[in-house]
Amino acid sequence: MEKADNWERALISAIEQQSLRQATLSQLRSKSGGHPPKTIIRPVQLKQGFRYQFEYHEPGRVTHDNLEPEAAAQLAVRLLQEQYRQALIKTEAADLQLLFSKKGKPALLRKPPTAASSEAQDHDRKKQRVLDAEAPAPFLVELGILSPAGRVLAQKQDKYRQINRFLEMVLDVADELPQDRTVTIVDFGCGKSYLTFALYHLLAIQQQRQIRIIGLDLKADVIAWCEQLARKLNYMNLRFLQGDIARYEELEQADMVVTLHACDTATDAALAKAVSWGASVIMSVPCCQHELLRQVDNEMLEPLLAHGLLKERFSALVTDSVRARLLEVLGYKVQLLEFIDPEHTPKNLLIRAARASGGDRARKWSEYVAFRDGLGIQPYLEKALAGRLPDG
Repeated sequence: MEKADNWERALISAIEQQSLRQATLSQLRSKSGGHPPKTIIRPVQLKQGFRYQFEYHEPGRVTHDNLEPEAAAQLAVRLLQEQYRQALIKTEAADLQLLFSKKGKPALLRKPPTAASSEAQDHDRKKQRVLDAEAPAPFLVELGILSPAGRVLAQKQDKYRQINRFLEMVLDVADELPQDRTVTIVDFGCGKSYLTFALYHLLAIQQQRQIRIIGLDLKADVIAWCEQLARKLNYMNLRFLQGDIARYEELEQADMVVTLHACDTATDAALAKAVSWGASVIMSVPCCQHELLRQVDNEMLEPLLAHGLLKERFSALVTDSVRARLLEVLGYKVQLLEFIDPEHTPKNLLIRAARASGGDRARKWSEYVAFRDGLGIQPYLEKALAGRLPDG
């Protein structure tokens, strides 16, 4: 046992420094006021940033509340002061067993960290990742995902998994890229370029392929920052340019085109550009599909289309179905894959297309035309691919 007065300071410090892995609060005080019998606190990475999730376990249901670290620390302390008599607090440094007597006197027991041992048990799984944190890639350190020692920062766990998931998907189709010459890759709407740097590291550094990658984005300050980092990392065949997808004319040919979260028809412009370049591999995560929302019309589907939310979701699925089928008509093998956990973003569908031979393209076109006409739509992508598709 150690000085029990330390428990508040230890808990607040663990939460605010983001070293808390889990806390389980249980055994209600006699005057609990109907509070849930158990509350579990754990770190989560949301679209809004790093949070601590309070998971309230009540008979027949579980509810959640996500708080920033400072607010989470205040609430956790208050719950233990007023509601619960027991807590198991797991941090990176230690496990803390906190008990309150019936008179409210605390007792604190410190044990070796099981959170650390759990991470050690995950070690083998981490080794299977494309990017091994044990040998930290310099770009991951520069982008603030890993510490120099190779530790994945708590608030970047999801980004680290996303990068590895993307690279796994690339490896599945990497053999489709040319083996006997320099491979040209274009990343449209590259943003801060986590995945662009990862792609360069995988192909140029790990696999020692001859490649050049061009990242394109509209934001001048982001492009300047990425270009500076590429030079710092000595990634000599990685360039970043400011520009618009539809107006980019510097290349006549590219082997792989990546477009992640390009809004609305910007995704279609990138797909059309990829086809015009004869790209062997296309990887696209669409975003903000509004075009067909304004067009789709079918009397039989009126019970669905009458509801705005359902129409929006249906239109997004129609949009990606159109994209997949048109690429198939043009000779690509297309897969629609879950990119990352939908808990973190609803825009998690990835279109992966690799050039293939064979296939009944005439039948696929006929089915597409029936689908298009049945919904009364005129997709941008079909118009952008005019001259490459069959008539009709």
